[in-house]
Amino acid sequence: MDSVYLDYHSSKPTDKRVLEEMMPYFTEMYGNPSSLHSMGDLASDALEASRKRVAGFINADEDEIVFTASATEASNMALIGYAMRRKRRGKHIIISEVEHISIRNIAKYLEANGFEVSRVPVDQYGMVPLHKMERRIRDDTILISVIYANNEIGTIQPIKAIGEIAADHDIAFHSDAVAAEGLIPLDVKRDGINLMSLSSNDLYGPHGVGALYMQKRYRVNPVIIGGGQERGIRSGSENIPGVVGMGAAADLMQSEMHDEVRRMEAYREQLIKNILQDVPDSHLNGHPTDRLASNSHFRFDGIEGEALLLSFKDHAIAVSTGSACTSKTLEPSHTLIATGLTHEEAHGSLQLTTGRFTEDSDIDKVIKVTPDIVSNLRRLSPIYKEKKVFAR
Repeated sequence: MDSVYLDYHSSKPTDKRVLEEMMPYFTEMYGNPSSLHSMGDLASDALEASRKRVAGFINADEDEIVFTASATEASNMALIGYAMRRKRRGKHIIISEVEHISIRNIAKYLEANGFEVSRVPVDQYGMVPLHKMERRIRDDTILISVIYANNEIGTIQPIKAIGEIAADHDIAFHSDAVAAEGLIPLDVKRDGINLMSLSSNDLYGPHGVGALYMQKRYRVNPVIIGGGQERGIRSGSENIPGVVGMGAAADLMQSEMHDEVRRMEAYREQLIKNILQDVPDSHLNGHPTDRLASNSHFRFDGIEGEALLLSFKDHAIAVSTGSACTSKTLEPSHTLIATGLTHEEAHGSLQLTTGRFTEDSDIDKVIKVTPDIVSNLRRLSPIYKEKKVFAR
């Protein structure tokens, strides 16, 4: 069977045009940018050119970009590095209840090391209410971290308004922008973001590369100690092929984002309209309009997400129930629970995410098979049978 891939939020392929730019730095221009000879100069030039490209993608200055091995590492540098640097001023940090698991676990680490973390509840769509966030600000609050757009249900947060609140209280504002990359024009100056985590792969660049945007006056303590690369903030020899790939991916995304987003919005609306129409007792998770162009997230009464995944797999369709970073746990999505769903409701969820290489035939196939998949699973589900009997 022809395979269909609708799990772009968990992983994206590296664009072949990006790979072409990377290849010479594996075999021809393989110098270390810290070396003083000509091969080192070539690597250093490539490093700084890529820094400029990534900075331009988010409207930052090139000396505000620090390359890392992942967005998770960038978030560690931002939250732990900033918290440790500013702990004499205060030890209170604010995050939302729908942060990526990496941010949630960093927050737990900080709590175990003497910091206090307040978690802002969200509304039924996963949106952070601004008044609830502002109520949690204290004199000793030093950092606010809110995901730009949710990696599971696709809800886009009021980032600019949160940035204004943080600035009014002279609090640093960090945002994990991984899910939003390439789907929303990012502008750190417009949105008042002081620290931002980015991922190469979410731009169709290589895996194993990320970046931290760090506004000039918001310094962090290094969390990786070594030879002092990346201006002493992130030690370790830079991954020049990967960094070149991230820079190339950022440039391609900047030029192609508008058309890609319009195409994905059409796919999203097609999926939402047809699945809600053709599958009884189906519901849309996340905000109905303020959501990522690539994201369609459903829940179906009376069935389990794992059974859904296996049934779609039988049709050669790759989908997910939520974040790939938490797929090995049997616990329901913390994001869905935060929106007010029960554990039973959260377990019956399906996430469909489109991308650069999605085709019309992929969408048609998913729309065609979903009603039968759900119907077949419900025939086997005692939970759904009890629900229907009770409803009568």
